[in-house]
Amino acid sequence: MDLLIKGGKVVTAKTTFKADVAVKNGKISAIGANLKPEKDTEVVDAKGKLVLPGAIDGHTHLAMPFGGTISTDDYFAGTRSAACGGTTTVFDFVLQGQGEKMLDAIKRRNALAEPDAAVDYSFHIGVGDVTNDKMLNSMEGAVEFGVTSFKVFMVYDFGVDDGQFFKTLQKAKELNALVGVHAENREVNNVLVEKYLSEGKTDAWWHYMSKNEDVEGEADVRAINLAKMAGTSLYIVHLANKQGMEAVTQARAEGYPIFAETCPQYLYFTKEVYKRPRGRDFVCSPPMKGKPSQDALWEGIKNGNITTVATDHCPFTKKEKDWGIKTKTGAKGNFTTIPNGCAGIENMYPYMLSEANKGRISFNKVVELCATNPAKLFGIDYCKGSLSIGLDADIVIYDPKKSFTITNAKMHGDTDHTIWEGAKLKGYPVATYSHGKLVFDGKNFVGEKGAGKFVKCKTVKFKSPAL
Repeated sequence: MDLLIKGGKVVTAKTTFKADVAVKNGKISAIGANLKPEKDTEVVDAKGKLVLPGAIDGHTHLAMPFGGTISTDDYFAGTRSAACGGTTTVFDFVLQGQGEKMLDAIKRRNALAEPDAAVDYSFHIGVGDVTNDKMLNSMEGAVEFGVTSFKVFMVYDFGVDDGQFFKTLQKAKELNALVGVHAENREVNNVLVEKYLSEGKTDAWWHYMSKNEDVEGEADVRAINLAKMAGTSLYIVHLANKQGMEAVTQARAEGYPIFAETCPQYLYFTKEVYKRPRGRDFVCSPPMKGKPSQDALWEGIKNGNITTVATDHCPFTKKEKDWGIKTKTGAKGNFTTIPNGCAGIENMYPYMLSEANKGRISFNKVVELCATNPAKLFGIDYCKGSLSIGLDADIVIYDPKKSFTITNAKMHGDTDHTIWEGAKLKGYPVATYSHGKLVFDGKNFVGEKGAGKFVKCKTVKFKSPAL
């Protein structure tokens, strides 16, 4: 026995109970009452605290090229920040280039992640080229390697059309792979952008208006219908609107394996942030929506129709966000020139746990959304996602009595601001362990660059909404 966490309350997706947790060789070796340490065992007193599985952030963009720059956090900064927020596994996106086989794309990206990642990581493929059978069939190599999930974009110039989307779903069905979708109506978005710019409407508010509730909601409905036609599962990422939430709820009630992810920024902020003096800092896609959509998402969490919470972490500096401003020299900055994305990888688990601590949802529901369900959905529940004997000792100790106000100065990424500045949390993680080794001591990152390992995903055949 290398580590013994004593006297805490163990929280799983289903139950909460007082128990000690023992760790040996990076795995959970025992859970029970009054466990005795062995010689040289490190003993940690968790009395009055909660003992939780490390969170899994199923949606990050580290060192990602976008909008003429690269997201601020590389694989070390991003995973360091994750660890300090209680997240012990991150899923990043491999963006497939034109004419690039998917396995080649994975290997290219893994060469960046492997020497830098401070906690464990895996990948989704961001589908960039399925224009011919060779590219489509390269999904097989990715699955064999252990990357079993693929994301299509219905928006952006590099996005797929409906036919390519449908072919990707069909191929995924053959492989028992999972397809995720960024759902926004590209053509309507383009029309609205052209309209608002022609009218001289350039600030961040018009980013929201050009990607409003209907622009996202229509695409959610269409994506679900395509999945139904293909007879396969679908994972809607960063769901942010009421219409989409209603469509997910209906499809799941009909028995379809449709899963939805939402993000903390949609649960905490509304579209009103785009009216702030630095509304451009909040520009992300999809944008935050109105209060009715936010309420629908919380209801989806409570009734089980939101399957996971993730961050869509994709930070950019203030200077880069300022690219959206018209300059004194006449440079034509506007809402379309603002890099899309916000920091959040360090804030997800603390925010969701704080909401549980305030009584909005249960701690068990937070573990389900942020750890257990992502592990099941992405095929890594053989080693991650819960506090169970034999699984990796990815453990968070949470103090429900610790007050914490988020400031960028307290964060551990490389970004120079946070949209969460000033948010007050009730309770906070005071220790994070990855494979039984302390990586966050309640204040500082104490892990090691490159200590994180690639986690292979297994395929999962979903026949119903149940995980």
